[in-house]
Amino acid sequence: MIMSHRPGRLGRIGGALLLACAGIPGKAIADDAHATASSSRVLERITITGDPDRIQDISGSAQSLDREELDRFSYGDSHRVLRQIPGVNIQEEDGFGLFPNIGMRGTRVERNTRITVMEDGVLIAPAPYSAPAAYYFPPVGRMHNVEVRKGSSSIKHGPYTTGGALNLISTPIPQESFAGKADVLFGTDGGRRNHVWMGGSQGQWGWLVEGWTAGSDGFKELETGRRGGSNMPDRDTGFDQRNFLGKLRWNSDPMARMFQEVEVKVGYNDTDANETYLGLTLDDFRKDPFRRYAASQEDQIDTEHRSFQIRHYIAPTERLDVTTTAYYHEFRRNWYKLQTVDGQDPDSILRNPDDNPQRMDWIRGNFDGTANGLTGRVRANNREYYTYGIQTQLGYLFDTGAVRHDLEVGVRYHEDEEDRLQWEDEYEMRNGGMFITDGGRGTPGEQANRVTDARAVAAYVQDTMQFGNWTVVPGLRYETISIEEERFQQNPPDRRVTTARSKATYNVLIPGIGATYRFNPNWSVLAGVHRGFAPAGAGDDAREERSVNYEAGFRYQAGAFRSEMIGFLNDYSNLVAVCTEASGGGCEVGETFSGGKARVYGVESVALYDLGLARDWGVGVPLSLTYTWTDSEFREAGEFGYAPWGTVERGDELPQIPEHQITAGAGLIAGPWAANVTANYIASARATAGSGSIPREEKLESRLLVDVAGEYAFTQNVRAFASVENVLDEKYVAGLRPAGARPGLPRTWWAGMKMTF
Repeated sequence: MIMSHRPGRLGRIGGALLLACAGIPGKAIADDAHATASSSRVLERITITGDPDRIQDISGSAQSLDREELDRFSYGDSHRVLRQIPGVNIQEEDGFGLFPNIGMRGTRVERNTRITVMEDGVLIAPAPYSAPAAYYFPPVGRMHNVEVRKGSSSIKHGPYTTGGALNLISTPIPQESFAGKADVLFGTDGGRRNHVWMGGSQGQWGWLVEGWTAGSDGFKELETGRRGGSNMPDRDTGFDQRNFLGKLRWNSDPMARMFQEVEVKVGYNDTDANETYLGLTLDDFRKDPFRRYAASQEDQIDTEHRSFQIRHYIAPTERLDVTTTAYYHEFRRNWYKLQTVDGQDPDSILRNPDDNPQRMDWIRGNFDGTANGLTGRVRANNREYYTYGIQTQLGYLFDTGAVRHDLEVGVRYHEDEEDRLQWEDEYEMRNGGMFITDGGRGTPGEQANRVTDARAVAAYVQDTMQFGNWTVVPGLRYETISIEEERFQQNPPDRRVTTARSKATYNVLIPGIGATYRFNPNWSVLAGVHRGFAPAGAGDDAREERSVNYEAGFRYQAGAFRSEMIGFLNDYSNLVAVCTEASGGGCEVGETFSGGKARVYGVESVALYDLGLARDWGVGVPLSLTYTWTDSEFREAGEFGYAPWGTVERGDELPQIPEHQITAGAGLIAGPWAANVTANYIASARATAGSGSIPREEKLESRLLVDVAGEYAFTQNVRAFASVENVLDEKYVAGLRPAGARPGLPRTWWAGMKMTF
């Protein structure tokens, strides 16, 4: 149940994984046809890597997975998609990827709070400045393209510039008079993924309607009496997701002297998931990793997301273009989940089960609540968000002597807000079922009654300069951010009574520069340096996250072989963590922690080779290998109430960062047949900062996940598809926070049809 408490306010991997960026992708050259140049520039204003054919020359790290690559496995889990990209760290949580935890180059993974997440070039997190934790993430299965940029070019896509930027590109309006697609897949545990779109262009008008629905009955098993009876309805451990999108476009005559285009985009998402933060003790996990305790039977999250966007593009000349986008997003969610048992949080109970025998009996459902009055409290984490803003980008091509300039200037005004109105209900456990106690209903606002607002003005300038074998890209970003939190009376809740205010203001200049030198058509080297920045919240003493980030590497390509290797160093002068529900107990949500100096460094590499093309076999045999090595260390000691850090000694490793990640892929494309296999290995990581061997109770286990997929084309427009995710049925501890061990997805089958028309 979402409680509304205030009215709403107005390239394929083979051609793109090697690619690097520190500046703006190249536009169509000035002497191209006007229509071609305009079309190319429109694309670049909603993408962050530009034309896949041109990414190869970008200075820095950039990757792009196009629709053809995404179709190979038809994943619904963004984690599985992003494993194909070097330098990306993920932390699994629910097995389905409903609530992604993504970091880049060692940044914190919790709820994507340290990367910039966009859809079509527009910030898409519920409240990216005031509350960046992403409980909404656009379904990756709906996307046409997935892009990642890291390094000095990330200053263009703030406010989070340390790790990088992730941009999800929605399905474009087709150029044909009418076209469409329908993918209908069914899988294990009642799994379903359906993706349908249709649209077309006629004259100066274009349109698109699109729908994505997904769901599952769940792979975990509740062991309670919840399965029958009027008080314990039959409910699964799965989810249902419905996502819809509409676009309408008008453009002037492509050959007009001044080309213009206007596109309106409207989106809606609704997700209901019987998900929980409650995991298992390690001993119980070893016996049955897919068990769910009785105390999680009431846990459920409902979300609703609405978005509206209008974009105007104008090209007064072949060398000048201006793109202006206004956007508004509204997001509501309520995650109803177990908060305490007998006044103690589940994380501390599950970590010390022998010291809490009665509480563990209650959690397992082996307890009669009428015997001694032991109760549990379930919190309604009810929140509402809004985001709106307007951004303008100006691009200008000009020459100064032998130097060609691609200058881009951008300005964005942005506001967002998080509104918390939360409460708790009290339950007793009887015969494995949870029953609300007499007088146990809480009052909205008694647990959290506060509003956090953010206002930001951001501006950047970036110039891609090409001369001889050099491409040099200097850039500068400026952010002025004001974040204010107002707390209201909780007992009894009263929005007319303010109990506390806090405010933080950030004014920061973020410079960066990247360069590429091409020795010959095969070899090139690149290097870059930029400042990393992230705001730290609304606390009066909040200190922003700051770092200086370096990268250097080389790129090689010859015929069917391509490779790239980039080394990186993020040197933090102040590492910051923000407490979330997902980070575990011991801190208040929104509280910030300054970890001082730290370093994260490593190597990203990728090699791609089409054996069939190289040997002229007449079939495609694409091979790929992606590897990321990451090391990290705190350079200052400290003691923190933030659970993933705890007590830190100088030299301790940062949590949730595996040292090694490897993804290997192979395919075979022959006539109507296509087959693909990918294997992803992630080394073990520690859930809490530390050094030396990882204690059993803190170990995120290594895992080897193998997925296979195949297709057969009956006709040019009709294909049969089948896949198996986690073929080896690997069982592993994927997450330990916020409360106990949780598993990854077991072996899962998918089959269905894909049609185009």
